[in-house]
Amino acid sequence: MSEESSMDVGVQPLDAIMTEKGIKNHDLVAACTPGYINHKQVQKARKGRRLTTNLQDKILEALNAYSDPESYAFEQVFNYRGKKSI
Repeated sequence: MSEESSMDVGVQPLDAIMTEKGIKNHDLVAACTPGYINHKQVQKARKGRRLTTNLQDKILEALNAYSDPESYAFEQVFNYRGKKSI
């Protein structure tokens, strides 16, 4: 398996949630502390580029902050667990 193909895990459930609810990447970026996540990170999360667990947790936190009072579990948003960052 090549390095590039192992980095791509396919479109994530996050993408379907955001599309269904009409949530834009900017909405998640704006829902959290400035500099916490950026638009490129949200796009990578949606399209299935492999992320660290730390970044996955930040994306989930932003989604839940934006969707309040509705909230999502990790398993509803991502179908894989990223590597721990050092």
